[in-house]
Amino acid sequence: MKKVELLAPAGDLERLKFAITYGADAVYIGGQIFGLRAAAKNFSIEEMAEGVEFAHKRGAKVFVTANIIPHNEDLEELPGYLKKLQEIGIDAVIVSDPGTMSIVKETVPGMEIHVSTQANNTNYRTVKFWHDLGAARVVLARELSFQEIRDIREKIPKELELEAFVHGAMCISYSGRCLLSNYMANRDANRGECAQPCRWNYHIVEEKRPGEYMQVYEDEKGTYIMNSKDLCMIEYIPEIIESGINSLKIEGRMKTTFYVATVVRAYRLAIDSYLKNPVGWSFNPMWMEELKKSSHRDFTTGFYADKPGPKDHIYDVVQYVRNYEFIGAVKEYDPETKIATIEQRNRFFRGDTIEIMGPQEKVIKMVIEEMWDAEGNSIEVAPHPQQIVKMKIEDYVDEFYLLRKEKLD
Repeated sequence: MKKVELLAPAGDLERLKFAITYGADAVYIGGQIFGLRAAAKNFSIEEMAEGVEFAHKRGAKVFVTANIIPHNEDLEELPGYLKKLQEIGIDAVIVSDPGTMSIVKETVPGMEIHVSTQANNTNYRTVKFWHDLGAARVVLARELSFQEIRDIREKIPKELELEAFVHGAMCISYSGRCLLSNYMANRDANRGECAQPCRWNYHIVEEKRPGEYMQVYEDEKGTYIMNSKDLCMIEYIPEIIESGINSLKIEGRMKTTFYVATVVRAYRLAIDSYLKNPVGWSFNPMWMEELKKSSHRDFTTGFYADKPGPKDHIYDVVQYVRNYEFIGAVKEYDPETKIATIEQRNRFFRGDTIEIMGPQEKVIKMVIEEMWDAEGNSIEVAPHPQQIVKMKIEDYVDEFYLLRKEKLD
């Protein structure tokens, strides 16, 4: 079968490297202008160049978001920015606005163009319209079912690629077109500054009874009436691929390195398993257990099977579920001495039971029996962020392997 693309988010250079190491075929990133995640660290041109070099050496691609809904003043810097992207070898730009698309075509005519989900791509005529204008790929709206996607695939040119979100946070507004943040926090979601008011806790105040807060839903804490569960489609890999989707997209340029590596790895294992044996494929519950070790909300299948209902929202809390924490990343490993050099990310102690995860399926479980600081002094605890720690690990590990431990109440 033709290999589908696994597309991962990367909020910074480290996450780009981890995403590709853990199995992403491509990553999407934001520069310091024109992207929809202004709060992310995002990439300087120099960091983009390093990221492109890292990706291309490993056969992966890098796409850059330019999908804000721009006002006149936003367009002034775009031509110069696009030329820099072309010079460093960016593989495609993601746009949502016809004006932005026209500037891309005029300025860097050889650049591949992907049309963002922000363009509300919900039918085959819209998808074909973008293709006729020069788009190589269209990112479908999240509000589509499998049947609708199959219908679109049948009615568009074969060479036109379809991309769809398969995992991550769900926007309460139609394909991300939202004015709520602008209205309530004076932060324009369509220009990269969403305050996520859909996740806030709401009560009702009646006009003639100011200051008297009535619960929207019967709960002592109020209610999060627009707080969607997270999308998770790992159990439906066959249906996704057979519907005609070419690129499976993970949401999360604001998410952590640990999240990106964990989610990419789980989907990589599931996709490869299906491509190896599509007829005999069965879902491995271990993949879901691995996903749940990253930060997440409860899961939903979104619109793929049916329109979401009350069961697809979370009314009582807004916090993520975080059962495991990322405690370190392997920087080096000496197979002769079996000593690993670890960069600390969260505090851990001698005697802790930990898990070590790499891109492969196997997870190493061990107890930290002894560890040393960078000068070789024996230590009981690694308390300092990015502290260099050495420990003995019997199983082979490599750079980019992650250490995690279960959070105990």
